[in-house]
Amino acid sequence: MKISKTRLLPLAEALLVTFLWSTSYILIKIGLEEINPLAFAAYRYTIASVVLIVPIFYWHKKYLVSLGLRRILVFLLLGFTGFFIAQGLQFFGLYYLQPVTVTFILNLTPVFVLILSALFLKEVPSSIQLVGIALTLCGVLVFFHDSLLVFEEVIGIVVTLVSGIGWATYMIISKYYLRENKENVITLTACSMALGSLILLGTTSLTGNITMVSFSGWFIMIWLSVVNTALAFVLWNHALKTLRVYEQSILQNTMLIQITLLAYVFLHEPLILRKILGMVMVFIGVLIAQVRPR
Repeated sequence: MKISKTRLLPLAEALLVTFLWSTSYILIKIGLEEINPLAFAAYRYTIASVVLIVPIFYWHKKYLVSLGLRRILVFLLLGFTGFFIAQGLQFFGLYYLQPVTVTFILNLTPVFVLILSALFLKEVPSSIQLVGIALTLCGVLVFFHDSLLVFEEVIGIVVTLVSGIGWATYMIISKYYLRENKENVITLTACSMALGSLILLGTTSLTGNITMVSFSGWFIMIWLSVVNTALAFVLWNHALKTLRVYEQSILQNTMLIQITLLAYVFLHEPLILRKILGMVMVFIGVLIAQVRPR
């Protein structure tokens, strides 16, 4: 049993994306001090979708014009689940709950992905991969054991859980269309993100949550939009063409390790033995989950 060489590049892409998304947690928390969470999500994904759509419109205008109703509906579903539900509600989760609580809940997302991928994609993990996934989730429980998890905010818990389910659904649908070569990575990412951002913008406007942003706020917004969103989502979906959905989803649990180490280095937050043990278990579990029997 080993990790195939053909999967090393997709794994590297997905891990790079998890690192970018780990840095997003800090930037989002800073931005939420002045920007409404719904407006924050709407601005971020609108800018990112423009970055991706403009080149496609310039070089492949006929392709966009010729999109049929079926494909538009698929992109609309992806935009709704992957951006309005998954990303928009995650902002609200961070607004209502502590980041540690949101992180804990979202680390359970691979469970949703595992169930949905087995049902709809027939991607069933091997016994050794199940051991890795189980070890990863046990590591998450060890890491957060006795942490200050605040669960009083029912709204925050519900929206964060729905956010995780939305993300799982987005990955399953994306994998199906990428696996069957029915869509290319950039088009699928750009069109779904554009439609999702339109839903976010419309909701933001209708609810009166349009927010003015300061200069420093725009700096954070543009960085998140271009690097941590436009680039990151293209790399993530490109890796999804090769990796199985549950394999890639479990990689997101490494964000727990990355966020903790970033906080230790830059915020001087202490590292205790329990968290170190949890991170080691997560790391080993994720590694085992990437091993497919030949």
